[in-house]
Amino acid sequence: MEKIAEDRAGTGIGEGPAFAVAIPFNAIAIAEPRPAGALVVREATGGERLVDRISRSAASIAQSAHAAIGREEAFGRVFLFVPVALGTGAVLWFALPQTLPIAAPVFLFAVSSVFAVLSRFGSPMAHRVWSALALCAIGMLLADLETRRMQTVLLDTPVTTQVTGRVLRREAGAAGEWRYHVRVEATAEPRIRRAPEEVELMTRARHEPFALGEVLRGKARLSPPSGPALPGLDDFSFSGYFGGIGAVGYFLGAPTHVERSAVSGTGPWSEAAEQTLLVVRDGITQRIRRTVPGDAGGFAAAILTGDRRSMSAATTEALRLSGLAHITAISGLHMALAAGIFFVGLRKLLSLSPAIAQSWPIKKIAAMAALAAAFLYLMTSGSQVSAIRAFLMTAIMLVAVLFDRPAISLRNLALAAIVILVVWPSQVLGASFQMSFAATAGLIAGYDGWRRRAARQSRYAPNFPGRKILSFLWNFAAGTFVTSLIGGLATAIFAVAHFHRMAPYGLVANLAAMPIISVVVMPAALAAMLLMPFGLDMPFLILAGEGLEIVIVIATTVASWSEGTSVARFATWFLPLASVGLLLLTLLHTRLRWIGAAVLVAAIGLAILLPPEDTADLIVSEDGRLAGLPGPDGRTIATNRNKPSDFLFSQWQHALARPDHLGPLRSEDGAVAGTRAEGADRLSVEQIRTVREMMRRQFAASPSGRFLCTGKVWCIVRLSKGWRIATVEDPALLGAACDAADIVVTPRRSPFGSCRSGANMIDAEVLRRTGATEFYLGNHDDRDIRQRTAYTTLDRPWQRHRLYDWRTDRFADGEPAAGANAAKVSDSGG
Repeated sequence: MEKIAEDRAGTGIGEGPAFAVAIPFNAIAIAEPRPAGALVVREATGGERLVDRISRSAASIAQSAHAAIGREEAFGRVFLFVPVALGTGAVLWFALPQTLPIAAPVFLFAVSSVFAVLSRFGSPMAHRVWSALALCAIGMLLADLETRRMQTVLLDTPVTTQVTGRVLRREAGAAGEWRYHVRVEATAEPRIRRAPEEVELMTRARHEPFALGEVLRGKARLSPPSGPALPGLDDFSFSGYFGGIGAVGYFLGAPTHVERSAVSGTGPWSEAAEQTLLVVRDGITQRIRRTVPGDAGGFAAAILTGDRRSMSAATTEALRLSGLAHITAISGLHMALAAGIFFVGLRKLLSLSPAIAQSWPIKKIAAMAALAAAFLYLMTSGSQVSAIRAFLMTAIMLVAVLFDRPAISLRNLALAAIVILVVWPSQVLGASFQMSFAATAGLIAGYDGWRRRAARQSRYAPNFPGRKILSFLWNFAAGTFVTSLIGGLATAIFAVAHFHRMAPYGLVANLAAMPIISVVVMPAALAAMLLMPFGLDMPFLILAGEGLEIVIVIATTVASWSEGTSVARFATWFLPLASVGLLLLTLLHTRLRWIGAAVLVAAIGLAILLPPEDTADLIVSEDGRLAGLPGPDGRTIATNRNKPSDFLFSQWQHALARPDHLGPLRSEDGAVAGTRAEGADRLSVEQIRTVREMMRRQFAASPSGRFLCTGKVWCIVRLSKGWRIATVEDPALLGAACDAADIVVTPRRSPFGSCRSGANMIDAEVLRRTGATEFYLGNHDDRDIRQRTAYTTLDRPWQRHRLYDWRTDRFADGEPAAGANAAKVSDSGG
C-alpha cells in the first residue's frame, strides 16, 4: 500500500491522502455538503470554479513533476547529465564565431560556482541550474585548453613542392596505391615558410613500399584540409587541426628513399614505444592481407588494425548503402565483442575445474584478463580516438565487475563520456562520438527494459523439455532484432544530420550480418590474434575471411535494392533539438522520459512538415573551380565540369537531395585560338573586344540553366531570371567577362579586384575568406543578390590559415606568423 501511495503521489492521480496533498484547500471545501440553495452559488461563480480547476491542475502537474525529479535523483540519474553539461559547454565554445578571452569562461565558472554553493540548501531547481552552468563553463575551459595544446599548423594555400619527411604510418589501397602519414622534415622548390608538421600523401606510382620510420622525398601537391563543401556542412579543417594533419595531397610520381635506416632509439622513450607499436600494427595488417586476399582481407584489417583503406570503392559504397559501414570502424561493438568473448570464454574455461572455481574469484580473473585483451586490441588498432572511446567504455564496465558493480549501466557510459570530454572535447562535434554514445545509451536503456520484461515473463513461463534451448534461440533472435532496431533508430538523426543519407534497408542488412559478425568473425579474429605470435593464426584468419565474404555478399545484395535515400540538410535547430529529446528519452527513468520522446517526435515532425529552406540559385566551391546550378526539377545540379570532384560534388548531391548531374554543353564557336597573344600575359584591345563579343553571343544563344563551355577557358550560363554568370580560368579574360556577365567566378586571383562594369567578381581571394558560397539571386534590375557563406569570420585557430600571406609572412590582420605558432614553428619559416 505504501508503494501504491508513493506512485500516486508521483503521478498526481488517485485517491486518499496522496491525492489530497495535490489539491488546494479551497477545492476540499467545495467538496463538503452544501444546502439546497448552493446550486445558484455555483452557477454565479462558474468563472471562479474554472480558475480553481486550472489551479488544481497546475498544482497537480507541479507536484507530479517534483516527485518525478525526486525519484530521478534517487535513481542517480542526475549524474548522467554531467557529461551533457560538459559537452554543451564545449559545443558552445567551438561554435562561437570568435575566440573568447580565457577570462570569460573563468568568470562564468566562478560566478556559477558561488551561486551553486549558496543555493545548495535553498531552492533545488536554482542549485541544479547554477551547477549546470558551472559544468558548461568547465566544458568551455577544456575546449580552450585542447585548442591551445594542439597548435596545429595548417597549410595556407595549395602548393607544389618537394617534401622530405619520415613515414609515421602507411596504408595500402585496394588498387595498389599507398597512403603515407609523413612527418615533414624539409620542403624545397619552393620552401614553405609556414610548413605543416604532419601531412598525408598518396601515391599511385609503382615503388617499393616504404617501411615505417624510413625517410622519403618526392615532388608533391599539397593542399590545406578543405572547409565545408556547403555552408553548414562539416568543416574538415576543424578535424585536421585537432587530428594534427596540416595538409593532404599526392606525390607527382614515385617518391624516393633518402635513407634505409629506421628511427634510432635516441629520441624520447614515448616516441620509441609508439614507433614499435606502429611497426607491430603494420606487420599484423600485412599478415592479414597476405592470408586473406581481396576485399575480405581489407575488411578484416579494418576491424582488427583500423586500416580502412584496403577495400575497393565498390565494396565500401555497398557497405555504406546497406547500412553496414559502421562495422568497418573499430567501435564499441568490436571492443565489446572482443572483451566479452574473451571474458565469457575464459570464465567458462576456468569453471571446468571445480578446485579453481571454488578457490579463486574466476569472474574477476576473467574480467582482468578481458581488460588486458581489450588494451592489446586498442594498441594494435592504431589507438584511434574512436577505438580509445570504445576501450574506455569497455574498461569501465570491466572494472565495475571487479568491484561487484553492474557492468552495463548508463553511469559507466557517463564516466567514459566524461573522460573523453576532459581529454578530447573536440570529439563532441564528431559524428563518430555522437553516434557511438547515442547507440550505446539507447541499447543500455533498451536492455534495462528488456531485462525487467524478461523477469516478469519468467514467472509465468511453462516448463517443458527443450525450453532452455528454445528460450536461448528466441532471446538471440529477438535480441539481434531489437539491438539493430534500437541502434539504427538512435543513430538515424545523427546520420541524417552529418551525412544526409539514410539506408532504407539497413535493418534488414544488420539482421542478416550481425549474427555472422558476432558468432563467426569476431571469435575467429580474436583467436587469430592470440595465436599469431605462435604462427597458428592462418585457419582462424581464413574462417574470419569467409565470414566477411558472406557479409560483403549481404551488403552488395541489400545495396542493389536501393541507391540510398538522400535527405536535404535540415535547419540548424534540428540536431540540437533532436539531441535533447534523445538524451531525455534514454537518460531518464521515470515518466519524464516521455517528454524526451515528445521533443524528439516534434523535432522530426517539424523538420518534415515545415517548408524547406530556399534553394540557392548558384553554388560556388571554396576553390572557385566548381560552380553549380540546382535545377528547377528538384533532382539535378548543372555544373561547369563534365567530371566534378566526387569528394566535393557527392556532398552537394546528398546535402541538396539532388542525385542527378547535368554537365556543360560545348561551344561550337571554336575557339579561343588567336584570342590569346603568344607568350603575353595580357590581351590586346582587339583581343578583349573579340572575347567580349564572343561571350555576349554565347549568352544570347545558350539555353537557360545549363553551362556552355568554350574549351577549358571559360563557361557561361544564363538564368531564367535574367542573370548572366561566367566562370573564367584565365585571369587575362576577366576584363572581358566583367563586361559581358553579371557575376564572374574565377579560381585565380583577380589582378584588379573588382569589375568596373559593376559585375560581381568572385575570385580566389574572396573565396579564401568566405569558403563555399551560395548565391540567392532576386530581381536582376535591382541587382538583388543575397549570399550565404561557409565562414563569417576567420578568428578561430582552424580558420586563421586562410588569412596568412606567404609573400609577407604575416596574417591579414597584421599579426606575424611566427608569433601565432611559435611553439610549433622552427626553421620552416612559418
